[in-house]
Amino acid sequence: MNEGLYQGIFEVLQAYGYVGAFLISVLGSLIPFLPVPYLIPIVLMSKTLDPLLLGILAGIGGAVGKLTSYGLGRFGRRLLGEERRKKMTALGRAIGKYGALAVFLFALTPLPDDIIYIPIGLTGFDLMKFMFANALGKIILSWIVAYSGRLYFNLAGLFLGQEGGLTATLIALAAMIIITILLLRVDWEEVLRSAERSGFMAAVKSMINSMMPRKADKSR
Repeated sequence: MNEGLYQGIFEVLQAYGYVGAFLISVLGSLIPFLPVPYLIPIVLMSKTLDPLLLGILAGIGGAVGKLTSYGLGRFGRRLLGEERRKKMTALGRAIGKYGALAVFLFALTPLPDDIIYIPIGLTGFDLMKFMFANALGKIILSWIVAYSGRLYFNLAGLFLGQEGGLTATLIALAAMIIITILLLRVDWEEVLRSAERSGFMAAVKSMINSMMPRKADKSR
């Protein structure tokens, strides 16, 4: 879908009030790395709808749409070998509550959240924790936008990052690929053992060493 088609769909859905706001948010978040300014219709709808309820429904819709990014990670996890899957599971245990915090912060800000949502799914991070943190961040963001209304329309346009187009999408995609590759290289079980034995700095050193290219066996 191009932006013009999305705009046409959004204009139709705006007539359906709160239900339309929910569907607009779902569609605007559904395709990973496709920058769609779906919160602009929310700004327009805030003129006639209650911003409190509007923000809740738009936030939940945005979180539901991001299930595709999380799902891509979970699907990719099935393609990993047993050893890699164990390491990614160890990473999932390591990030714990900080994973939920990262999901919340990326949902709350204009950061390209697909960069972290796909790797989060790859670790096997709990779906309910993902949805709660994601929905909370999206709801707060939607409240900010809805309560801003017409007065802050230009500011909302800047905040939502409409500029960048294809370049921003390619950069975000490249960053996600690099992050995913690096995460797969790390021996997270060894990182956790290092943390338990010698503390945080030892764990960081172990993680960095795992990412470094391995030297060829000179005995061959």
